Amino acid sequence: MKYAALVGLLALAGSAFAADKPTGPPSGPQQEGNFHKVILDSDKDTNGDGQYEDTIKEPMELAVAPDGRVFFNDLYGSVRMWDPKTSQTKEIANIKVYHERNRGMEDGMLGLTLDPNFAKNNWIYLFYSTPETKQDSNGKKTGENLLSRFTLKGDQLDLSSEKVLLRVQTQRETCCHQGGSLAFDKDGNLYISTGDNTNPFESHGFAPTDERPGRSPWDAQKSSANPNDLRGKILRIHPAPDGTYTIPKGNLFAVGTEGTRPEIFVMGNRNPYRIGLDSKTGFLYWGEVGPDAGGPSEKRGPAGFDEINQAREAGFYGWPYFIADNKAYVDFDFATTNSGAVYNASAPINDSPYNTGRKELPPAKPAMIYYPASASTRFPVVGSGGRTAMAGPVYHFDENLKSDRKLPREYDNTLFIYEWSRNWIIAVKLDENSKVVKMEPFLKGMTFKRPVDMELGPDGCLYIIEYGTNWGNNTDTQIVRIEHRPSTQASAN
Repeated sequence: MKYAALVGLLALAGSAFAADKPTGPPSGPQQEGNFHKVILDSDKDTNGDGQYEDTIKEPMELAVAPDGRVFFNDLYGSVRMWDPKTSQTKEIANIKVYHERNRGMEDGMLGLTLDPNFAKNNWIYLFYSTPETKQDSNGKKTGENLLSRFTLKGDQLDLSSEKVLLRVQTQRETCCHQGGSLAFDKDGNLYISTGDNTNPFESHGFAPTDERPGRSPWDAQKSSANPNDLRGKILRIHPAPDGTYTIPKGNLFAVGTEGTRPEIFVMGNRNPYRIGLDSKTGFLYWGEVGPDAGGPSEKRGPAGFDEINQAREAGFYGWPYFIADNKAYVDFDFATTNSGAVYNASAPINDSPYNTGRKELPPAKPAMIYYPASASTRFPVVGSGGRTAMAGPVYHFDENLKSDRKLPREYDNTLFIYEWSRNWIIAVKLDENSKVVKMEPFLKGMTFKRPVDMELGPDGCLYIIEYGTNWGNNTDTQIVRIEHRPSTQASAN
């Protein structure tokens, strides 16, 4: 089953996959050596008849508080909190959001993170699609994705406390790619990933650069390659206590640069669905969900690749002109179906009529890790099949951390990456210069059903959302913790 036939999978899957029959949790081995998978929350067999119900609806992103509470959101506006004192989960808010799954739209409650000083201020940041759909001057459907801050009071999110920090204008004529991951760095800067908000289905798996009149939703040059647009980017801002923000030094464009937005840290993104940050170096990592072309074309360009990227500084990462290690697409005319020149990675130009910003773009940066749907010769450990690359955190072993379940020293300075389509987690060992030393499967004997988010907790454990087997309506969704301890007794405390 090809990607183009799966409109509902656009937020995640980049290619074909075979779905196994869903079963209620738990599934597969829950222990591998001294590692244990502890289920914190899952879909429930509420009637005791062996039939699990879909009680966790499409979870998106999670965050772990200093006291061990786990917060997570679902696509439909629910925000929930798992309490380690009671081992129970309760809904702390339900916010109205826009979502139209029947149209293949990917909007909704997209991202969640906690303020670095959450223990004192109780601030939670959410990134969500407002329910109102409007029309622009051309009668086209438009909407907004908001980055908002809320205050947790007791065990409920105070909706009246909302402070809107940032508004991202989107098109709602057609799908796809909203991104939405949130993360703070060691300096208190907040990163927000946004997708290219572009329909890829009429580009045959190659670059969607349709410049014909009325085809803006099919042209990623309007967003990803547009320095004056917040879509197809990873933004970086510094939130202020009053609900505003400042621009950190080192973003891609200086404040006041004509035809640019100063919030942009990384541009040239297709669908940076999950991001992670190194707490020591501050380096940004993300998985880029790529297009679907099964092979290269002289007329159009390279095959589709997914990417794992590392940004040590601000930059342009290529989309929709380049992919993988800067493999270049061809300037294709959708009106005449004629092919022009190959794009130039050292001096890319965005001359699309839908570009509202400057035309001259920074040189394109290559991906750190990249792989196609077929077996990768450069990175063979990733395997083959569907592609949905995601990047998690970098683990640093702390011998002074008082935790009897933290990850062991052997994973010091390790980046964890994961795959929604291929159901694996890979440990990427980094050297002292944050370059890849080796890549190897992490807990290959355990079952991970479509991991969709991963965070490190204050206890040195990995917290993971297992989305479940199907696209929505799952009965095998789980929120889990990966612990390392000598005991064989699993505990959710």
